[in-house]
Amino acid sequence: MTEIKIETEFIKLDALLKFANLVSSGGEAKLRIAGEVLVNGEKCTMRGKKLRPGDRIELGGEAVVIA
Repeated sequence: MTEIKIETEFIKLDALLKFANLVSSGGEAKLRIAGEVLVNGEKCTMRGKKLRPGDRIELGGEAVVIA
């Protein structure tokens, strides 16, 4: 599990996937969010979902927690 520290109040899901190097582009993020991403254990299909410290994101066996 990787821990990502953010300096802002929130980060959007698509931006986090790129920042954490789970996807290589915004287009790939859009495709993966359409059916493969879990946020706090639940499927999430909203690219603009606001993530805050404590949220856990999973994609392809990789997990990221926002600190």
